[in-house]
Amino acid sequence: MSDTSSSGRQFAFLLVDKFSMFSLAAAIDTVRSANRLLGRDFYGWTTVSADGDAVMASNGLPIKIDYAITDLPTVDILFVCAGLSYEFPGKSKVLGALRSLGRRGGALGGLSVGSYLLAEAGQLEGHRCTIHWENKAGFKERFPEIECTGNVFEIDRKRYTCAGGTTSIDLMLEIVRSDFGQNLANEVANQFQHERIRSAGDRQRVGPERDLSGKSEKLRKIVELMADNLDEPYSAVQLAKAAGLSVRQVERLFLRHLNMTPGRYYMRLRLERARELLRQTNLPILDVAIATGFTSHSYFAQSYRLLFGRPPSEERRTTY
Repeated sequence: MSDTSSSGRQFAFLLVDKFSMFSLAAAIDTVRSANRLLGRDFYGWTTVSADGDAVMASNGLPIKIDYAITDLPTVDILFVCAGLSYEFPGKSKVLGALRSLGRRGGALGGLSVGSYLLAEAGQLEGHRCTIHWENKAGFKERFPEIECTGNVFEIDRKRYTCAGGTTSIDLMLEIVRSDFGQNLANEVANQFQHERIRSAGDRQRVGPERDLSGKSEKLRKIVELMADNLDEPYSAVQLAKAAGLSVRQVERLFLRHLNMTPGRYYMRLRLERARELLRQTNLPILDVAIATGFTSHSYFAQSYRLLFGRPPSEERRTTY
């Protein structure tokens, strides 16, 4: 349990255009529930934007703002809440404020894509962080020197990041646990029917429909190995050896649990990563192909069209 001041903790949530309402609500409601169980307002929170104006969430709801970033009073942690876009009105002012807070030793956090903005402001250098799996590929291409783990959340000294969604609950529960112990964290989790409090060591799902809970631990290990090695794919023999199985045993494992061969599954992972890179970065299509383990542009384009029904060039022209 940390030596937290009895006066409490104050958090600020910096909202940018098209931020994730769910990530914000999950974070705030976790500490609100902690207050209720404590019987006092130990945790406080406030909302901030670039200019103090209301901000529209990705679901179209406007949120009232308490402060402009330049008028923000002292807080314990400033969390950046982002969602569908890295670009928004007042971005340069926000990045400047984050740099200033970082230089003064302030604690900074990022919910979901908020990690990207912290990195742009130079506030994640030398720190572990995480980001939503859908944005990880673009993040790693843009900031290759930053350790982005892909875990559900990361706390590294004064940097707090999570993948958004329900992982906002896990991050705030870890803060509650460090302040008041495991019992209160468990009580808060029960209020939200949150069956298991995930730790910083828990990985996010690798991609769409990647729920491998309850399946073979060896299968999970192989899938994680695949996901971590998309630019230089492992051979079937290497994957089997890493899991302590034969190639035939690995094939049976994938057919039993995922109804496809390991090779087809691996190809799908690589192409899904390619789609993320096409949507999130300005990398040339050939570089996207190389980054996902393809040495032939034509084979990449053919494989991409076969899975997604459109060529890579058309994916890039689509706005999301």
